[in-house]
Amino acid sequence: MPTESPTLGLGHQQFEALITTARQSSNPNDFALVALLGLLGLGIVEACGSTIANLGEEHGRRVLRVRGKGGKTVLVPLPPAVAGVIDRAVDESTAGPILPNTDGRRMDRHAGTRRLRDLAHTAGIRMPRMHPHMPRHTFVTTMLDAGVSLRDLRRIETPPEPLPDVQITARHADPRTTMRYDRARKNLDRHPNYILAAYMASGT
Repeated sequence: MPTESPTLGLGHQQFEALITTARQSSNPNDFALVALLGLLGLGIVEACGSTIANLGEEHGRRVLRVRGKGGKTVLVPLPPAVAGVIDRAVDESTAGPILPNTDGRRMDRHAGTRRLRDLAHTAGIRMPRMHPHMPRHTFVTTMLDAGVSLRDLRRIETPPEPLPDVQITARHADPRTTMRYDRARKNLDRHPNYILAAYMASGT
């Protein structure tokens, strides 16, 4: 496995610019898309596949149930600021996708990618090839910058609750995958998503 990831993430200022542009968009789905990708670390397929029925509460915390690789379902905590972004996108709908397209059907990954590129362009982000994995890469590196620990952990099957570790939050089975993102350098109450939300509070 290469020691460095070939994927380029966004710098902190670029990430803030993307968040700010999405927040100021007249389409609430834009902010929800960036939040799902960059503040929750979802993949584009996971984000577009999320439905209102996947939203819920667990141990007094707002959560999103995400079906990831291998058909595993994990609970992703929603910090208050991110929950508010999703609530605004959902509005008063009680069913259907969290990210609908213009005709109300589920946004697909191609439409999500186009929206992300348009937002990045509006934000003045000049990347050679902006794609949906960049916010996920940024999610990992920003967590490391915010002080979340990186540890070598055993291969995890679906845990009952997310563990407070970058590797688990990113749902990487092998810790070396997470290490590739750090090129320069059980509990829902202590989940790293809250640390990241606080770190990025100026944008959210």
